[in-house]
Formats: sequence, C-alpha cells, structure tokens
Amino acid sequence: MGDWIVIPIVLPAVMAALIVLAVRHDILLQRVFSITATVALVAVTLSLLIFANGNGPEMYALSDWPAPFGIVLVLDRLSAMMIFLTSLLGLGVVLFASSEWDQRGKHFHALFQFQLMGVNGAFLTGDLFNLFVFFEVLLIASYGLMLHGAGADRLKAGMQYVVVNLTGSALFLVGVGMIYSVTGTLNMADLAIQVANIAPGDAALLRAGALVLLLVFCVKAAMVPIHFWLPGTYANAPAPVAALFAIMTKVGAYSVLRVYSLAFGDTAGDMAWLAQPYILPAALITLAVGMIGVLAAKRLNNLIAFAVIGSMGTLLTAIGLFTPESISAGLYYLLHSTFSAAALFLIADLVVSRRGQFGDSLNTAPVFHQSGFLAVLFFIGAIGMAGMPPLSGFIGKLQILDASRDSDAMVWIWSVILVTSLMCIIGFGRAGSVLFWKSSSLDGEIVVEGAKWPVLPIIA
Repeated sequence: MGDWIVIPIVLPAVMAALIVLAVRHDILLQRVFSITATVALVAVTLSLLIFANGNGPEMYALSDWPAPFGIVLVLDRLSAMMIFLTSLLGLGVVLFASSEWDQRGKHFHALFQFQLMGVNGAFLTGDLFNLFVFFEVLLIASYGLMLHGAGADRLKAGMQYVVVNLTGSALFLVGVGMIYSVTGTLNMADLAIQVANIAPGDAALLRAGALVLLLVFCVKAAMVPIHFWLPGTYANAPAPVAALFAIMTKVGAYSVLRVYSLAFGDTAGDMAWLAQPYILPAALITLAVGMIGVLAAKRLNNLIAFAVIGSMGTLLTAIGLFTPESISAGLYYLLHSTFSAAALFLIADLVVSRRGQFGDSLNTAPVFHQSGFLAVLFFIGAIGMAGMPPLSGFIGKLQILDASRDSDAMVWIWSVILVTSLMCIIGFGRAGSVLFWKSSSLDGEIVVEGAKWPVLPIIA
C-alpha cells in the first residue's frame, strides 16, 4: 500500500496531460476521461484512508532517496482524510461542470485535474519546499480556472487573486530560505528535531522565518486582515470553480496545523506553539468580519464568499487552541464547512441562471422556475453553514465550544461563535426571504430554463 501514496498526485497529472494531448478537441471525451479519473481517485483515496486508519504513518520516498535529503510523501490519518475530501468534492464539481460549464472556456478538465494534483500534493508532502512546489501547481491551475469563461468582473477579480498569490509565493520562498539557513533542513519531521536544538544566536532568524511562513499560510486561509482577495475572487469565479475553491482555503489551515504542531509543537523548546498567540485572536476577528460581510452583502455570491471567510475563522479558532480536543473538533467542522460552502455556490448558480436579468442581486423579483425545490436546497445549505441542528455543523461548533472550556479565551470564543452564528442565520434568512418568499408575492414569472435537472441530485 505504500506505493499507492503517490497515485493521488500522479493520476490527475497524467490525466491532465492526456486530456490536453489526446482529446482537447472533443468535449465529450474530455468529460469521460475527467470523470473516470476522478471516480478512480475517490476509490484510491478511500483505500488510503482505510489503510491509514488501521495503520501508523506511512512514508513514500521518491527515487528511494531517504529523508531528509529526498522528496518524501507522508500518509497519516490527517493527510488521508484531506485527500479523500478533495477527491469527493472534486467528483461532485466535475459532474456539475459537465452539464454545461466546461464548454464556456478552454481546457477546463485539464486545469481541473492539475488543480487536484496540486491540492493532493500539498496534503501529502513531508517537506516545506515541496509544499511550496505544490502550492504553485494548484495556484497556476486555479488562475486558469478562475478566468474560465472570461468576463470583465472575473478578469478584474482574477488579476487581484494572481497578484496576491504571487506576493505570497515570493514570501514563501523568503520564509523557507530563512528557515533553511539556520536549520539546514526543510523536511518537517527533521525540522522538529533541529528547532528543538537551535543555537541561541540563530533563534531570532528562525522565528522570523516561521512568522513569514505563517503570514503566507494565513493569506491562503483568508485570515483577516489579508482576506480582501477572497470575496471578489469567489463571488466572480464560475460556480464549479468556486465550489472547488472551497478546499483551497483549507490548504492554508492544514499547513498551519501541520507545520506549527509538528515543527513548532511541544518539543520545540522556546519556539513551542509559536503561532498560537497570533492565530487565535486573528481567527476570532476573521469570524466576526466574515459574518458582518454576510449581513451587509448585496449579492448572493458575495454573501456565500463572506460566509466562507467566517467558516475559516471558526476552523482556525479551533486550530489556534492547539489541543487534541480542539483540533479534533476543528477537523470535524472542516469536513462540514467544505461541503456546505461548495453546495451553496452550486445552488447559487442554479438560482442565478433562473432569475434572468436579476442575477444574484438580493432584490425582489418575480417567481422563477423550480424556485420551491431550490428554496429547500438553499435553506438546507444555509442551516449547515450557520451550524444549526440537526446538521453536522451544529455538532462541529458544539465540539469547538466544549474544547475551549479550559482556555483562558473561553469567554471570547463562546461569545464570538454564538453571536456570529446568529448573524449568519439572519444574513441567510434575509437572502432566502428575498429570493424565494418575497418574490412569490410579485406578479408574473421569470421564464428561464436554467441548468438541467440531472445536476440537481448532485447538490442534494
């Protein structure tokens, strides 16, 4: 099973190249190849998840170069869970996109497979430099996906997204260089040993490098005050791309958890839990800012984008406590929030496609085709995003609150999470009433067919 660890990276990489070289002129064959590869990826990652759950961590050394000198992929329960989540989300997205979205621009399926390769690689890599490499792979693919189908608003948001991430990439290299200059290694497991034995004279440079990396990861995770790129990017991205991007911010949160609990955890001496004083307060502010954006949003896609920022605040609050209980609760919430956000973006696309000239503006309009069924889907997604019972988001938030009982910041954590949950309910309730309830009182009906029925069960 150890050799299987590389498959979640190699399979989408090979399929992307095959799609470009062999079937780029036939959209039907592109769909067949892409869907088949993604189904196979789900099967492989599920097998790896089952294996990781019953065994200890497994390592795969490329070209048999041993760590810390060679490229190492590491499979444990955390990385296995994340690649399975990615493949499962990817399957829903590619099925949705194959209904019509993939025809609005070129090379959607090839870019989609490269995106899966980059995300899976980021979750599996065992060293910082290859984390940078996979960040670049997933970002390059995301640039193409973001601009899929063109449009002035999308181009403007896409350029902002590119500039922010290029800046982040440059800072990533700076941080990696600073850490390597004082430790002589970028392998995460070896780094944990070197950090614990760092010379006093090198401690300041190591701390600076670690904080630069933390800044980069917080950019990826859309943490306040460096969250400004996300609302416009996600709101203007094609619906299946925005749904796939729901896992992108989780790459940033995963990197914070992996690096700062392994290399800068209990054994790091003076560097132990280096990120905690910065992550927790910033996470609570991120949660508050995200839900204020939900209340203030004038467009449906913007509302969902701000809800994603708020959900990242909740997740990073759990991670920022750096206790086994809080991390467990955060990972449970991560699964729920990823699917909830992705589903809401896809539902929003179906709503927008049926509202004609009204689009995603939160203004009253005549009733539209299939509004009753879409209203049910929307409110299920909204309940999930707000963390209300009986959906799993409620359990995740409850676990986070329970895990914070012994924290010095308990009052702040409980207050912010409970108040922002209410804000989320109000924001989505207002949007739902405008889109589905108030529209029914207006005369006439918008006659727009919108997406075909076969895509609706994917969202449900």
